[in-house]
Amino acid sequence: MSTMKKKSLAASIFLFLALPMACSGVAGAKEIVDMAGRNVSVPDTIKKVYAPSPYGTYIMYAVDPGLMAGLIFPLKEEDKKYLDRRVQGLPVIGSLFGQGQTANIETLLKAKPDILLMWSDRKSPNSPRSEETLKKLNIPYAYAVAESLSDYPDIFLFLGRLLNREERAKKLSNYSRKVLAGVDAAVKRIPEAKRPKVYYAEGPDGLKTECDDSIHVELLKRAGDTDVHRCHTSSHKGMEHISLEQVMLYDPDVILVQERLFFDKVFKDPAWKRIKAVRQGRVYLIPRTPFNWFDRPPSFMRILGLQWLMSRLYPKEYPVDMVKEARNFYRLFLGVEVSDREMRRIVGR
Repeated sequence: MSTMKKKSLAASIFLFLALPMACSGVAGAKEIVDMAGRNVSVPDTIKKVYAPSPYGTYIMYAVDPGLMAGLIFPLKEEDKKYLDRRVQGLPVIGSLFGQGQTANIETLLKAKPDILLMWSDRKSPNSPRSEETLKKLNIPYAYAVAESLSDYPDIFLFLGRLLNREERAKKLSNYSRKVLAGVDAAVKRIPEAKRPKVYYAEGPDGLKTECDDSIHVELLKRAGDTDVHRCHTSSHKGMEHISLEQVMLYDPDVILVQERLFFDKVFKDPAWKRIKAVRQGRVYLIPRTPFNWFDRPPSFMRILGLQWLMSRLYPKEYPVDMVKEARNFYRLFLGVEVSDREMRRIVGR
């Protein structure tokens, strides 16, 4: 190992060990039970929160961007005009666990969060190794648990109690609960025979997708279990490889597209033009400004994305003015006013 690398490693270890001393000694505290059932002592007044996961970062933005201590990854320049100015200068800290990301301990130390908001897809904490790492940080941490999209109304209420933002959290929760109930009722009225087959096209060539049991296509499950790719997902990351020949065999009625690069060429490609969805013009680019409505990451924005999906799959059975609804959603959840014209561009055709 080079001398420079040794010095860098030594500095990181020093900062990691110094962090408990810098973050301990909270004056006032209260006891709460987090969504994983853990008893946690947290400050009476929480001024800074760091969520070391995309899901937690996004939902913290919805509850109160002013409480955010840092970002999980850099903001895109084109998205900044839709985001609160308070978050645009926040440090990029990174993720504590998963997807090859490593939090910058020095940056985390400087941010001095009062609490860490952890995220779990099951009602149990992370692995023992991860828990040990969290305990060494000596920063209080609480879990939000989302086993499915149905948990989001309760997550909002939990965060409202945790962060003393009950009134706002209740508004977000009520909106989410109403949308989910409305969609569920609409789907029940639609016979399975009238539910279109959907292919979710990921990657620049459209030849990556998700198994029907993946969290990345939970909206398709909710909207009538319409994913054509029936299999067991190989990993949480997803992005299953598929051949064009297989897509042709599926011959989907609708194609949802993640990448604009693929969307811009799919109607011109002779091979793809043989597929029913392309021939009939039912290929839709998923809105992703400033946060993705459908996936990558599958965040609270899916509450809006679910309505968008229903309007595309069942325009008669689920009539909704998506431009108007999206403007209301952005106003409520993101705190931003978007013009009718600009929202039409975001929603797409």
